[in-house]
Amino acid sequence: MEVEVRLPQWGMGMQEGEVLEWLKKEGERVLEGESIVDVEAAKVNESVAAPASGTLVRIAADRGATVPVRGLLAVIETDG
Repeated sequence: MEVEVRLPQWGMGMQEGEVLEWLKKEGERVLEGESIVDVEAAKVNESVAAPASGTLVRIAADRGATVPVRGLLAVIETDG
């Protein structure tokens, strides 16, 4: 099953975030709760955690990309 990784809204005024660095690469295993990407939003750097365990099959927002709140960052293929 595919699980989408979306940019969360960390503050009321947050509209978007910039992808600073991917901590995992496509094809790598990730664990639920593990940080997979660093994002800057409203001058604050935060990490986005994997919502499920599995394989990171697609990165939808490259480093430097600006993503709206709830915008797609990546896709994880879960086990089973």
